[in-house]
Amino acid sequence: MKGTLNGLLALVSLIITIVSFVFYQRSGDNKMWFISAIVFLILTLVFGALFLSGRVNKTEEIHITE
Repeated sequence: MKGTLNGLLALVSLIITIVSFVFYQRSGDNKMWFISAIVFLILTLVFGALFLSGRVNKTEEIHITE
């Protein structure tokens, strides 16, 4: 559940990032939309990294010959 939640939060953050950037472009230089786009972009990267790091199988040994 924890990995799925991180993936869902990454997706929601990405959508909010896109919406904030579109509103920034249409607003005529309103810096608040630009700052929120940057913040949600960073959140997207963090939640995406947490989601992908949870997908790695940590119990199985990986050999160099495989």
